[in-house]
Amino acid sequence: MLQGKHITFSYTDSAKEKIEVLKDVSFEIREHDFIGLIGMSGSGKTTLIKHLNGLLKAESGKILFEGENIYSKKYPISKLRKEVGLVFQYPEQQLFGKTILKDVMYGPLNLEMNEEEAKKSAIESLELVGISKEYYQMSPMELSGGQKRCVAIAGVLAMRPEILVLDEPAAGLDPETKYEIFELLKQIREKRNTAIVVVSHHMEDVAQFANRVWVMHEGKIVMDGNPEEVYARVEELEKMHIGIPQITQLTYSLMKEGMLLPRPAINVKEAEEMLLRILKEEKGI
Repeated sequence: MLQGKHITFSYTDSAKEKIEVLKDVSFEIREHDFIGLIGMSGSGKTTLIKHLNGLLKAESGKILFEGENIYSKKYPISKLRKEVGLVFQYPEQQLFGKTILKDVMYGPLNLEMNEEEAKKSAIESLELVGISKEYYQMSPMELSGGQKRCVAIAGVLAMRPEILVLDEPAAGLDPETKYEIFELLKQIREKRNTAIVVVSHHMEDVAQFANRVWVMHEGKIVMDGNPEEVYARVEELEKMHIGIPQITQLTYSLMKEGMLLPRPAINVKEAEEMLLRILKEEKGI
């Protein structure tokens, strides 16, 4: 669906010195992907996702959406921003509509949907994120933090993107609400067949929900694989100061002590299954 080929990008700092942020980055987002993008602060994660819908333009390289180069002179960048929806960190700070329904209708109306089409799309998106009818005429400011986050996501969903990109969608939320946000993203992916890209520091959630993990380090994607493959590279991740799930660290330590696990586990359920299998083999069951 979306490909990046040899992307480079630099900022100029206050001293007018060039700082390279993305260094020869290539990637591919496929239909129905749920990608967790992880890495230390300053590794280039937010800069990269701003390239996905054309907010930033690469100095060199190209980005292809469904085979078309978005940097070609004739390519309508508005088309890309409809198809690749970007939700910034703390998106509730961008809520401004007098009512929740009007706020969510804003994007579709700017895509030249008529009032009826925009309203229908907004209601469908609000229903998908769990905001019921009795809230539609309320001000977004009357909602809880988690509800505001859901309304902000609905505002992007109402534009019907094929790819939804989110920068730390669970930032600042309590553990229960954080889990609900990731469950919501899972439902969006399943019900709308929307590809998801999530920048996150919540390694357990990335392990549980993502089917692919991108690891960024010093402006490059240095790993791209499923969670089992990526989190098995414990020593490499530690060298990059990237945290891993506690259960992954525990099972990796057991392997170093001689326990014959096939690889570090990425969640508690998997660890239980691995340990039970070993116990059964030892007892000859």
